[in-house]
Amino acid sequence: MLLVHPVEEILRLLPVLVGTVVLGSSSGNPYWGLAAAAVLVVIGLSRWFTTTYRVGPVHVELRRGLLQRQELSIPRSRIRSVDVEQRVLHRLLGLAVVKIGTGQSAGAGRDRNRFELNGLAADSVPALRDALLGDRSARTDSGDADAAATAPSAETSPEIEIARFDPRWVRYAPFSATGLIGIAAVVGIAFQYGLGERLAESRSVERGVAAFEAAGVAVSVVVLTLVVLLIASIGACVRYVLLYGNLRVTDDGRMLRIGHGLVKVRHSTLDRERLRGVNLREPLALRLAGGARLDAIMTGVAAESGESSLVLPSAPERDVHRVAAQVLTDPLPVHVPLLAHGPAARRRRYTRALVPAGLVAAAVIGALAVTGRSLPLPATVAVAVGLLAGACALAWDRYRGLGHAVVPGRLVTRSGSMDRQRVSLDAEGIIGWTVRQSFFQRRAGVATVVAATPAGAGHYEVIDIPEELAWSLVEAVTPGCADSWTRR
Repeated sequence: MLLVHPVEEILRLLPVLVGTVVLGSSSGNPYWGLAAAAVLVVIGLSRWFTTTYRVGPVHVELRRGLLQRQELSIPRSRIRSVDVEQRVLHRLLGLAVVKIGTGQSAGAGRDRNRFELNGLAADSVPALRDALLGDRSARTDSGDADAAATAPSAETSPEIEIARFDPRWVRYAPFSATGLIGIAAVVGIAFQYGLGERLAESRSVERGVAAFEAAGVAVSVVVLTLVVLLIASIGACVRYVLLYGNLRVTDDGRMLRIGHGLVKVRHSTLDRERLRGVNLREPLALRLAGGARLDAIMTGVAAESGESSLVLPSAPERDVHRVAAQVLTDPLPVHVPLLAHGPAARRRRYTRALVPAGLVAAAVIGALAVTGRSLPLPATVAVAVGLLAGACALAWDRYRGLGHAVVPGRLVTRSGSMDRQRVSLDAEGIIGWTVRQSFFQRRAGVATVVAATPAGAGHYEVIDIPEELAWSLVEAVTPGCADSWTRR
């Protein structure tokens, strides 16, 4: 770690280091870069000298910090997940990073309060992980004692493989925004440090601009778009292979284990006692290509807080459905037909799509009128028809993806178009209900039912359900919860 910490500090603050080198070169003092690198090395070394940890029978304790001392302590009964990472240097030196999740939301101080044991011997990590997740005797939560009493049969179950990386899945990588985001980041860094201006003034770029001007605006836009999409697709495919290569998902009846990565290896262990459902995600581009991805809904594990809930990355829809059924141990929530929400919900979809499109068209026409310009009538008609057609297509797809179902012990809800999600939520994981109506929902006779849960995103919605069915839905999922409201 005396090698790893300084290298990680330098890589993390590499833009700052590059900036000091550029500043030193322009001012005639090249030692600015060396001084900055020396400071980063000292900071990295101090991490090792000021960090200690202890795994006790009841608590896991971590002490770190030089100027600001921190002492973190986690009861072993509150541990919800254990993730293991191996970066490049860690793998070369036989080390690993163990991240312990407790399900507590740290908000803005999440990075500061993150419980991370960095630099453990890789061969000792499996035993530590099993001990932290498998010690049921230390758990004092309500229901844990009963779960421990019924766990022996699951603990003796053999570990089975339910998914493995397939090279053919890489074809779904371009149907995400990661490639375009990567290009934007590279371009931003280049212009931030002056490299973009130098490239723009180069002869090659000038010849390319002249060629585009000679070809015309339409051809130039098409060619430039194709080039950007090609580069973004290649980048997305490379990232997909590096991030999800060697993917393997196993299940022993008590734990789900997900391992993936070629350069940076990550192993996540999810306790089935904390499993509250699955989230099948289908972004528009990925859905059109016949793909989807799968996340687990776990108590105390939220993807948006940086914790791992991924079960399967972008993959064929049939494989995602198969894995989802195996994770839930029941194929019914994955394949059950959903109930439509009726004409009022359909009208709201079209209204909320067509009104913004009409406002955009009116704003464009008004801006042209103010500036004294005008579009030819065919162009105006084409723009208007295009906006209306796009809005209608979006509304139709949003309504087609809207629905819900109640199966024994589970609520299934689906919504969205650009980022469609189908959630199968365990009824036992729901701790509260809210029936919400905005002013326009009251006028339309619909409502949104919100299921609150300590797992995953914290709440999941059934959007624009007919208001007379709202509390009936609550009663069907959790009998007895809506008795008084149903009578009213």
